[in-house]
Amino acid sequence: MRHHVLAPFCLLFFLAFVTSAWAEGGLNPWLQARSREHAVWMAEQEHRAEANSLALWRERPAGKGADIPEFVPPTSLAPLIRAVEASVVRISTLNAQPRSSSAGRSTGSGFVLTPDGLVVTNNHVVARAQSIDVGLSDGREFPAEVVGRDASTDVALLRLRGVGPAPLPAVYLGDSDRLEVGDWVVAIGNPFGLDHSVSHGMISAKERVLGVDVFDDFIQTDALINPGNSGGPLFNMRGEVVGVNTAIMSQGQGIGFAVPINLVKDLLPNLRENGRLERGWLGVDIDDAHAGQVERYLVVRHVYRRSPAAEAGIRSGDQVLAVNGKTIDSYLQLLRKVALLAPGTETKLTLMREGAKQEVSVKLAARPAPETLQALASPGNMDELGLMLKDLSPEVAASTGNTAYSGALVTGVVPRSAAAQAGVTAGDVITEVNRRRVKDVAGVRAILERGEMGPNVLLRVQRGDVQQYLALAP
Repeated sequence: MRHHVLAPFCLLFFLAFVTSAWAEGGLNPWLQARSREHAVWMAEQEHRAEANSLALWRERPAGKGADIPEFVPPTSLAPLIRAVEASVVRISTLNAQPRSSSAGRSTGSGFVLTPDGLVVTNNHVVARAQSIDVGLSDGREFPAEVVGRDASTDVALLRLRGVGPAPLPAVYLGDSDRLEVGDWVVAIGNPFGLDHSVSHGMISAKERVLGVDVFDDFIQTDALINPGNSGGPLFNMRGEVVGVNTAIMSQGQGIGFAVPINLVKDLLPNLRENGRLERGWLGVDIDDAHAGQVERYLVVRHVYRRSPAAEAGIRSGDQVLAVNGKTIDSYLQLLRKVALLAPGTETKLTLMREGAKQEVSVKLAARPAPETLQALASPGNMDELGLMLKDLSPEVAASTGNTAYSGALVTGVVPRSAAAQAGVTAGDVITEVNRRRVKDVAGVRAILERGEMGPNVLLRVQRGDVQQYLALAP
């Protein structure tokens, strides 16, 4: 108890002594040296703490601002909505019902494209329509007819009938390529039949591929898009249409999708003039695994036999750099660029082959039907010959008791096909095609694609321990 009472007095005495000594200069040099040592030690500790934290995370020094502009949300979207809502329309259809004598009614959305009555909506809104009525925000109703539609991109163009001389309120189209993730957008439509409902959100992603069609290219947004919103406009903050909303995944909470307006712009002339889009076809499969790297390039993985690409001399392994002088950065971009060119169009492709750049002229063909393409693209299925093949890996060879070290294992033969008639059977291993050694399925396909068959295809096959030649007549 005594020590606890004396301790404060001792401390006060020591402080008074030190202060007096400092003032008189008696201990000044000693204290200054100790103070300098303490300052150095404290600086080292602070540096170590900062270094340790930087190893895991970064923090900005106090008072130092970020290089990101401050976000100032709009106080109200009312002025923008007032400026554009008159151009948004309600689309009511009477639809034919499969396996039924009665017709059903449905509702969608759209927007006025031109003052004389052209309207854009989704293809699925009007695909089965027996009759179409379009309602404007001022209460006017017009019958409409389909001018053109494209199922692959889910876009349709309508024309209103009976429009008078007074111009209709038309939209302005924006540039969807300039959209960035995080940009604010507004969706207007008629979800669940509720006219001119407004939702807003931001761009969540671009170039979304959903597996709906080979030409998938969607804008993703968190603006609510529900049934009835389909075909309505997606506006940017300038009041320009940057997408056509589609409720293809309306069950997804907080997720909406829209067709980019730049893609729609590419379609509209064909839809107005021809009623549909006949797509060009090059005839290649592309590996774009390298497209996200600093040096972007697309590698031709497969060339279809007798396709425009094959006739132009394009080979597997070629790198596609540009189409008609415009650089191509992704397979989707290449597909879209070629598809928008009419069949018969002479197209210039810039390729890189074995380190040398060259230009190839290709005359595009009409894109085959999806089921035809699917059959042609089946991996390891040499359709015209009736062969189904698989790479002969050591594991496969061991499991089948095969003595061959490499080649293409025949897993099946189509009945009455050229391969069946020549006597090829499942379990055979193809080691040569037209007297050229092959090590796998890709090697067989590459030789067949070059079209060096002549009247027959000569296969060297190993069956058990026996090697034999078989001639196939395609």
